[in-house]
Amino acid sequence: MHRDELSFLTIKDSINKILEYTADIDSYEQFVQDNRSIDACLMHLINIGEMVGRLSEETINDESIVEWRKIRGLRNIIAHDYFGVDYREIWSIISIHIPKLKKVVEGFLG
Repeated sequence: MHRDELSFLTIKDSINKILEYTADIDSYEQFVQDNRSIDACLMHLINIGEMVGRLSEETINDESIVEWRKIRGLRNIIAHDYFGVDYREIWSIISIHIPKLKKVVEGFLG
């Protein structure tokens, strides 16, 4: 098993849960009305950031596909500045970047 495989499997699981939690949410306005989904998504974004932190230096240094350091940075913002989190930015990440990240992770997993 490649060193990063377990991290990518965990990232994929969190991505799938975020997509499941937001499947019926079509807009930022809907998103901010659903505190449970917000909390669950934030927790899984933290988990993704944690797993990114465990990826090999080789993977982290290849930012041609994904800006891994930004994902890790988001984890730190959510974990340490919870009340300062910009939900509009979180919705953008969920609705635009998470589906793209899923494709990249699935590509790594084969």
